[in-house]
Amino acid sequence: MTLSPSAGDSPPYQRDRVVLVTGGTRGIGLGACRALARDGWALALCGIRPAEAVQTVLAELRAHGQAVEYIQADVSSADDRARLVAQVLTRFGGIDALVNNAGRGPRVRADLLDASEASFQELLRTNLQGPYFLTQAIAREFVERRKADVGHTRCAIVFITSVSADMASPNRGEYCVSKAGLAMAAKLFAARLAPHGIPVYEVRPGIIATDMTAGVKETYDARIAAGLVPEGRWGTPEDVGRAVAALLRGDVSYATGTVIHVDGGLTIPRL
Repeated sequence: MTLSPSAGDSPPYQRDRVVLVTGGTRGIGLGACRALARDGWALALCGIRPAEAVQTVLAELRAHGQAVEYIQADVSSADDRARLVAQVLTRFGGIDALVNNAGRGPRVRADLLDASEASFQELLRTNLQGPYFLTQAIAREFVERRKADVGHTRCAIVFITSVSADMASPNRGEYCVSKAGLAMAAKLFAARLAPHGIPVYEVRPGIIATDMTAGVKETYDARIAAGLVPEGRWGTPEDVGRAVAALLRGDVSYATGTVIHVDGGLTIPRL
């Protein structure tokens, strides 16, 4: 496959297994992209940073020999989502998998009794509404292609949520609500798409070392040292990436709707 730079006028690529990873240039999304690139996936990445800011990451991913395209798009915007899907279909000729990873934490962690409605709205648009309707658009594409060609390459969807979908943090309630909603979205799409042979999975990371958690590193260093996480360490984006890659390879069959915890045992009920 011939690679081309990630420019607005890039020509279409020869058809290959293509995965769209939202928020794929940093943190957990980048960990997923690294694992998928090693597995030979062509990558379509989106994020809110301009293309010039992510060229080093794109070069690293392209070194695996597959096509990599970056499209600046904000998943919280309906217009951006529509443009994103259209551009990926134009450049690659199709999409075979979606990894819903893009998300954000609250700009300010605030007590549940003081948190603002503006923060709630911002997180719900980015963390829940955006991936919900992006998945709807791509699921429609998957279903139509499956109807036209029952032998088509396996399609799949992965939602990356958080242990906060189930564990309450009263100083970032809007984040927990958004992730709980996203976990339900994964179940809904799994149920709806199962008759079409399209599996949907949820990956639930725990305490992962990323730029999003950098501001609370000392706090969690102390809590992990005190036994919060049974495995006794921070998780890494690569831990999550390997789980995503296994799901998209089809290593976990007959398991649509499954929740994979990548949390070092954090959510094991313990006395």
